[in-house]
Amino acid sequence: MPAVVVLAGGEGRRMGGGKPLRMLGGMTLVDRGLVQAHKWSDAVAIAVREHGQLGQVAATEILDAAEVGGPLAGLIAGARYARSQGRDALLTIPVDTPFLPYDFCERLEGSLADKAAAIASSGGQYHPVCALWRVEAVLADETYVATGRRSLWGMAEHLGFVAVDWPVRPRDPFFNINGPEDLAEAERILGA
Repeated sequence: MPAVVVLAGGEGRRMGGGKPLRMLGGMTLVDRGLVQAHKWSDAVAIAVREHGQLGQVAATEILDAAEVGGPLAGLIAGARYARSQGRDALLTIPVDTPFLPYDFCERLEGSLADKAAAIASSGGQYHPVCALWRVEAVLADETYVATGRRSLWGMAEHLGFVAVDWPVRPRDPFFNINGPEDLAEAERILGA
């Protein structure tokens, strides 16, 4: 069973800040992410830029890796957390993707084989934030981090990955909330 880390360290500028604490269907986005995470693991953490960023949350809080920026900081912190929990795999999920498929973890695990990562895809688009990573592959290879790049996509390409595709009908399960209009659309989807 992998560890799961909810990536919540982004600034959420398009949302006006504080994205993880925005409400969707009576729950904050971070609480929704944690509910999803607990479906797939008993080792769950939330990656943030600084302690207390989200106030009181019912989860282990880990800090993004200080030596890198962007989403890669959350992945590296998550891999360190997973290793501390004795897990050899890490499932990363973003705080702003509330409709992940029920078979998300199972299909990624079943597809990983000899690759370092299994990346979700839908509608011809990769979602490297929604992925299963081999912990030691992430932590052992410092050459990508040394380039100064911060992209999870770049890390997946560097390490070697397999794409796992989901259909986008009736809706894309990897729909993410970037701005107020997306939050309104997510509310509409929940109400339908």
